[in-house]
Amino acid sequence: MRQFAPKPSASSAQRPLLLSPITLRGLTIRNRVVVSPMCQYSSVEGGPTDWHLVHLGKFALGGAGIVFTEETAVEERGRKTYGCAGIYADRHVPAYRRITDFIREAGAVPAIQLGHAGRKASCGPPWTNFKPLTPEDSAAGMPPWRGVSASELPAKPGALTPIAMDEAELEVVIQSWRTAAQRSLVAGFDICEIHGAHGYLIHQFLSPLANLRTDRWGGSLENRMRLALRIAEEIREVWPADKPVFFRVSAIDGDGGAWNMDDTVQLAAALQERGIDVVTCSSGGINGPLNMAIVPRVPGYQVPYAERVKREAKLATCAVGLITEPAHAEAILQNGQADLIALARELMVDPNWPIRAGRELGMEDYLNFLPPDYAWWLRRREEIRKISSTPTAEV
Repeated sequence: MRQFAPKPSASSAQRPLLLSPITLRGLTIRNRVVVSPMCQYSSVEGGPTDWHLVHLGKFALGGAGIVFTEETAVEERGRKTYGCAGIYADRHVPAYRRITDFIREAGAVPAIQLGHAGRKASCGPPWTNFKPLTPEDSAAGMPPWRGVSASELPAKPGALTPIAMDEAELEVVIQSWRTAAQRSLVAGFDICEIHGAHGYLIHQFLSPLANLRTDRWGGSLENRMRLALRIAEEIREVWPADKPVFFRVSAIDGDGGAWNMDDTVQLAAALQERGIDVVTCSSGGINGPLNMAIVPRVPGYQVPYAERVKREAKLATCAVGLITEPAHAEAILQNGQADLIALARELMVDPNWPIRAGRELGMEDYLNFLPPDYAWWLRRREEIRKISSTPTAEV
């Protein structure tokens, strides 16, 4: 198997923390740059295509440490749209394996985020403002379907009312996460993240705005956390002991929300007891797909959430949200506010962002994050520039 990218030399000068290796359980990751899950809405019957291979492969070639695939549904009915990714069937595994092999060969760690849309199912892509599907969409081969949730509360006006799951249906959904995790291992993923944020199924159970149940799955905080913790237990049970499991949380609900940071810290502590290794701290989403924050969207606006979880729950965290400058990312790590830095749209602009970060932060061997085919030519260019800029002695 070809190795596209050698690891940066351990004998290099003082390396930025951002670009230093980190070990989680038995997995050593070449740096702390994480490619966040980015939904592409271009899967075919749940499976990835060449688009995904190129989309994700370029981030691995660009030097990132961890490359997440997009949020991936554990059930067919758990997709938001017909173009959403899934790993709910064995036929999906070989297509993902092709991608994970490439990511690993490029020196990065392949990771998958497992999710379930719950009541946010059966809609169009974001450029339609997630417009709920209607019977008219059936003519285009996209008939609407009812999602499932904690309670019979539609996600938005015009959306279908979800089915409030009973005990038997909840057990089916929980087991679908377990099975999806097992498929993910066969597909070659080294990290699994449970998506418990952004108004999707787990968040619907956590938030009292979406969960009006009076049984053991609703009411008290302990009851509302039950689904998240059961899923964490099931996945940790089948995920190898030497591989980490992440959990993404909306640290606060969003505008008009009821879930707060005290709740998040309590959830994080309970997740740590169940073997979760890293919490990715996002925010918002319970009141609508585009309502993702209640604080101004300034650089690092969600970092305080990661900092508090790390400090109070004694758990590693991943910071995400408008972290675009290498110096800012390095400062977050140096200040102990988080352990990993996740980027999304900034990597769409510059998939080689880790190389830029290495150059700007003064790392000597930053080009080693690139494939040798690239690195050799770029080093040669630098050498030529140095020679060209050296004054010639007078004859």
